[in-house]
Amino acid sequence: MATRVSDSGGAADRQRRVQAALVRFLLRDLRVLRTLLVPSRPASAGDWIAAVGQLVDQYSTASAAAAATSYEEQRVDAGVRGRFSVDPAPAPPEEQVEATLRWAASDVWDGGDVATAHTRAEGAVERLVLNRGRDTMQRAVRRDREAVAWARGAALGACYFCALMASRGAVYKTAGTAGRDADETFTGEGQAKYHNNCHCVIIPVFRGQTFELSPHAEAWDQLYREHAQGHPGEQLRLFRAAFAEHQQAHGRPTH
Repeated sequence: MATRVSDSGGAADRQRRVQAALVRFLLRDLRVLRTLLVPSRPASAGDWIAAVGQLVDQYSTASAAAAATSYEEQRVDAGVRGRFSVDPAPAPPEEQVEATLRWAASDVWDGGDVATAHTRAEGAVERLVLNRGRDTMQRAVRRDREAVAWARGAALGACYFCALMASRGAVYKTAGTAGRDADETFTGEGQAKYHNNCHCVIIPVFRGQTFELSPHAEAWDQLYREHAQGHPGEQLRLFRAAFAEHQQAHGRPTH
C-alpha cells in the first residue's frame, strides 16, 4: 500500500525537533568558548579555532548519527523491505572549519565588534554541523535503490531561496537539481545549498510513496507559477519579490 510523505508533519517535524535540540546545545557550548577569543591578543585566535573545531567534530558526528537513524526509521515507515546501512557523511575538513572561523573573526583585529564575530561564528558553525546530517541523508538516497528522490523541507520562517527550493517537492537526486546550479550567490557544502542559520530538513521519498507539499509550500509553488515561471534568468529575482510581498501580507518576517 502506498504511503504519503510531506515536508511538514511526521518525519519532517521530528527532524526539525532533533535539529533544534542539537543547535540549542551546540550554541550553549559554543558560547562558553567566547572568552578564548581576545581582541587584544591576535594569537588567541588559534586556541579559539581549535576549541570550536572540536565542537564542530563532536556535534556534526551527532548530526550525522541522528540523520542516519531518521533515514532508517523513515525507510521502515515506508514499508521498504530489505536492509540498508546508512553511511554517515564525512566531517567537514579541518581547513574548511578554520577558514570559516577566520572569516567570522576577520574584523576583530581591525577594530571590529567581537560580538559580531561570535554571531557570525554561531551561524556558520550551525551550518557546518547540520550540513553533515543533511549530507548523510542525501548520500543515503543516492545509494539506496529503494529511494527515488528527496525533498527539501522549509518551515514558515524560511528565506525566499529555501522556500523556492522546498516548493519544488521531491525532485532532488543530483547535484544540479538540488540547487548547485540555482544561484551562485548561495554557496554551501554538499549537494544542495544551505546558508548560515538555515533550518531546512531533508525528506527521503521511497518507491511506492507519494510526496505532497504542505499548504505553505503549495502557496510558495503558486507564487512561483504566477510570478516567476516562464522568465528565464529572472525566476529567482521575481520569486524573491513576490515572496517578500506574500510574507508581509501574512505578517511574517522576510529574508
